[in-house]
Amino acid sequence: MTNMSSIKPQTNYRWVVLALIFLVYAVNYADRTNIGAVLPFIIEEFQLSNFEAGSLASMFFLGYAVSQIPAGFWMAKRGTRGLVSLSILGFSAFTWLIGTASSAFAIKWIRLGLGLTEGPTPVGLTSTINNWFPAKEKATATGVYIASTMFAPIIVPPLAVWIAITYGWRWVFFSFATPGIILAIIWWLFVKSKPEESRFVSESEVKYIRTSGATVTVDKPVGNIVEGSKFATLDKIIRVKKLTPLDTVGKVFTSKNIWGDCLAYFMMVSVLYGLLTWIPMYLVKEKGFSFMGMGFVAAMPFIGGFIGSISGGWISDNIFGRRRKPTMLFTALATVVMMLVMLNIPDSSVAVAASLFFVGLMLNIGWPAFTAYPMGVTDQKNYPIAISLINSGGNLGGFASPMIAGFLLDSTGAFSAVFTYFGICAAVGFVLILMLDEPK
Repeated sequence: MTNMSSIKPQTNYRWVVLALIFLVYAVNYADRTNIGAVLPFIIEEFQLSNFEAGSLASMFFLGYAVSQIPAGFWMAKRGTRGLVSLSILGFSAFTWLIGTASSAFAIKWIRLGLGLTEGPTPVGLTSTINNWFPAKEKATATGVYIASTMFAPIIVPPLAVWIAITYGWRWVFFSFATPGIILAIIWWLFVKSKPEESRFVSESEVKYIRTSGATVTVDKPVGNIVEGSKFATLDKIIRVKKLTPLDTVGKVFTSKNIWGDCLAYFMMVSVLYGLLTWIPMYLVKEKGFSFMGMGFVAAMPFIGGFIGSISGGWISDNIFGRRRKPTMLFTALATVVMMLVMLNIPDSSVAVAASLFFVGLMLNIGWPAFTAYPMGVTDQKNYPIAISLINSGGNLGGFASPMIAGFLLDSTGAFSAVFTYFGICAAVGFVLILMLDEPK
């Protein structure tokens, strides 16, 4: 048995890789979410109903879901490096094309292409984390990865609104397309599929990554639960079990835990992407914010989310001994509470901003755990397939939610119906998470 604490890596290049993961996914997220900030401009130009506007956002997630499972199979066999680089180039090109669209119909189908090309990126990035980090750092690294999804929307609303007002909404997409081209080249040059293949990684760092309290090979599962009597009651509640790692494709596709994580993720993604799409319209139409004021306040959920993602991953690794369900359960239940708050929020700018901040914080404390959870129930070889399945099914929530929210707005004319719908999604997610087994 090897004690991890006795291994002192001569290099720490995995953190450089994590910084690139953060930048890549921030750009990836900015390119998919900028539609929300410019939606009021597009609705005005093309005279769209709320349902039609929601469908512009939704088409992305159809393509996003479709491409992830094929990407997972490809990466499980051939590695992450090439397909991630190609994916970054692809979604940058489709972002540019949105700016050239002459109709809402064209935007809808270009958004489908954007989703198809973005889909392989998160599979590749989470698989890179799984390959490049030891068990005790996986949720922390995943928290940084998830935090990039909150960092981008902090910047996107005010920046996108400023560009749209100053130069027109099409220039939002022209401007956002450029960084991805640069990052695709950097990724290809500096990030290999595995640390063993990188000239920047020392042998001691490879050994540190591959060791977690016991000798572990690339194809073996890494340790998950840290033992301790203080967790005895918690372990009963969260159903801690000794699970045989899923080491074949068939086992992944028939695992109740993988499908349970997928369905719970569907519910929580429905909330997240529903908010991403409709919060700008909520602020302008319901709360009377100016376009510039909306841009800044619309960033509040993601400032909270950035803090939540970073802290949530660390809490899962260090406070709960690599247990994933506690933060997942907390985030689902807290999101229900915050949707009740949104239903009763007063007409105060400070109250609106503070409430949106806490919506983002509560929603994202458990977010890294949805991605880290399958790292504990599969071997490393089959993780890309497992996470692609979870992401594909989960992000269908992003396809359905903006359109359902738009339909509710058209039908009722009130955002109260939308927040009620989001609260129901989070409550169902809580029940589904309860049913998962926590891997020991």
